[in-house]
Amino acid sequence: MTIYNLGSINVDHVYRLAHLPGPGETLAASEYAAGLGGKGANQSVAAALAGARVVHLGAVGPGAESVLADMKARGVETGHVAQVPAATGHAVVLVDAAGENSIVIHPGANVMQSPAGIAASLEAARPGDILLLQNETSHQQEAAELARQRDLRVIYSAAPFDLAAVRAVLPLVSVLIVNAVEAAQLEAALGLSIDALPVPVVVVTRGPDGAEWRARGAPPLVVPAFPADPVDTTGAGDCFAGNLAAALDAGLGAPEAMRRAAAAAAIQVTRHGASSAMPSRAEVLALLG
Repeated sequence: MTIYNLGSINVDHVYRLAHLPGPGETLAASEYAAGLGGKGANQSVAAALAGARVVHLGAVGPGAESVLADMKARGVETGHVAQVPAATGHAVVLVDAAGENSIVIHPGANVMQSPAGIAASLEAARPGDILLLQNETSHQQEAAELARQRDLRVIYSAAPFDLAAVRAVLPLVSVLIVNAVEAAQLEAALGLSIDALPVPVVVVTRGPDGAEWRARGAPPLVVPAFPADPVDTTGAGDCFAGNLAAALDAGLGAPEAMRRAAAAAAIQVTRHGASSAMPSRAEVLALLG
């Protein structure tokens, strides 16, 4: 099977600080690094390293050869990534001594997707394949509609949280992934509990408190987090989502798929970086014993 990911591709500029700055505060960074990022690219890398075939659908600006080479080196197929006349998306990532982060994103090329290009990229998709979506690109709704017409499963990370985007995509989603904050925002905005959402499965991630698989009409499946000493939480949610998608694509049931995703995220947060910190399938299986 194949995972198609309509996702962002960013250059992450990462600054390490003693603490995150307060209003009006200027801080000197102790370290700086630049590398591949974006929720979409992170999820593609995570899923590919977990063993899935991943075709990335996205857009970059001129001079993005290094980030595309980085994705290819990690097993992601980038032949359907378009080049557009705009800056490649980028992010400023601040990370404190405890591993918490604060992120500012410039979308750039990520929001210059072509509906026709997306349709052409999905022509090879087969029933049972997966379409991954996040909220850092354009035309998620059109992509989800095309996917459902082809009997693909749609896995949607509702982040960064955007109510209009969620409303448009939600009726087309097979698995919705939200963190605890996004879940609360969604419940408040729609006036519905998570269990009442019109989605077959909702996955709620809760960081060190584990994650929940909430299938319609079934008791919640709660998976505890694996013990970890985090140094950087950037990309942890993407690591979880990419590994969950890969496990489901491989035909695993919810309990084992959730355990693999939780194990992968536990490894990822012990390393600096986002896509560069994603673990391999072998590393995840070793942790699971």
